[in-house]
Amino acid sequence: MIGLLNRLQDLLDSLRGLDFLAPLAMRLYLVPVFWMAGTKKLADIDSTIAWFGNPDWGLGLPMPELMAWAAALTEAGGAILLLIGLATRWISIPLLVTMVVAAVTVHWDKGWAAIAETPESAERLTAANSLLQQHGNYDWLTANGEFVILNNGIEFAATYFIMLLALFFIGGGRYLSVDYWIARRFRD
Repeated sequence: MIGLLNRLQDLLDSLRGLDFLAPLAMRLYLVPVFWMAGTKKLADIDSTIAWFGNPDWGLGLPMPELMAWAAALTEAGGAILLLIGLATRWISIPLLVTMVVAAVTVHWDKGWAAIAETPESAERLTAANSLLQQHGNYDWLTANGEFVILNNGIEFAATYFIMLLALFFIGGGRYLSVDYWIARRFRD
């Protein structure tokens, strides 16, 4: 039994050469998330500023102009840095802050789930699907996926936070990050 466990451990140890794949996968997963969020904010920065500042129908944040620009540039610029693996640990810090702010100000009061799965949401979804089947081109509308009711809870923000936290501690990974090659150049 101990011999089998040792062989299994040796097998796991032999896979350490592929450990660069995990941070690469996390970086590549987060790139479109932050690119889309940041460029959407930048594309209509005046509306973003208004949403950040308005306490009635927006977030009611202080210094909305500064906060909107900081969030948009951090997300769009962070996506580029994550893509190439440059300053991965450093950009993780403001992106972590962005995720905390998003979780607390936008998603917290909606609970955990990103997609609603309550009896009430199921009833609403059934009604919406029925209307679309009767009055819309339902096959075309659902050709690339089913409709869902977005709950907009903290699930995605928390997931991105955890991924960024891991990148903060482990960095961009070996071989396929600029950080690795810079560090290697200065170590030699």
